[in-house]
Amino acid sequence: MLNPERVAIVIPVYNHGTRISDVVSQVIPLGFPVFVVDDGSTDATPDILREMAEITVLTHSQNKGKGAALLTGFSAAQKSCDWAVSIDADGQHKAEDIEKLLQGVQGNTRSIVIGNRQGMNQDHVPWTSKFGRKFSNFWVWVSGGPMVSDSQSGFRLYPLPEVLGLDVRARRFQYEVEVLVKGHQQGIVVVEAPVQVVYQKGAERISHFHPWHDFLRNSQTFSRLIFQRIFSIFRK
Repeated sequence: MLNPERVAIVIPVYNHGTRISDVVSQVIPLGFPVFVVDDGSTDATPDILREMAEITVLTHSQNKGKGAALLTGFSAAQKSCDWAVSIDADGQHKAEDIEKLLQGVQGNTRSIVIGNRQGMNQDHVPWTSKFGRKFSNFWVWVSGGPMVSDSQSGFRLYPLPEVLGLDVRARRFQYEVEVLVKGHQQGIVVVEAPVQVVYQKGAERISHFHPWHDFLRNSQTFSRLIFQRIFSIFRK
């Protein structure tokens, strides 16, 4: 049974100075330990984080990628917790939905719970998010991972010892798809829970996902995973 007292919140942040205060102010009242990982921000983020109480700030001297930031947060959280909720720093997730992620764990199952973002087909949602979601879902499955509806959601609950023990090589956005494939192959149950999503419009939206560059990185990651899957089949 999941013990809420053994859950931490990990927030990877990179140049989200206009959003991070709101995100942290939403999660602090929930009572979980909060680890914010500044992944080499060059805007006002470091100064803003220094003014915040009740959080643990971890810093990368230079940008290493979202996956690297998550791993830094997970490693720190594991010293006192068994689980970690990852929540993006751009304000697209609702802290109140963390409870839905926790409820996704059934019995003693050590699950990865994905926050399945609802309303992703609405007009104001960027085409890159719509296409990327479908693209990623299909290739996660082909790579030997689970069949899921929102493999690109960054709002998740992770079982820390199990996830930190996986041989995940990706260190940028691709970490979040590779961990699903490697986790599924190692017997970690992957489930989804419906959550809200808030997309700011136009200049208000902060995203460091570069469509063509990161789609290429995704393709490289999936190619590697598919090759590894084929090799493992023939090796048997």
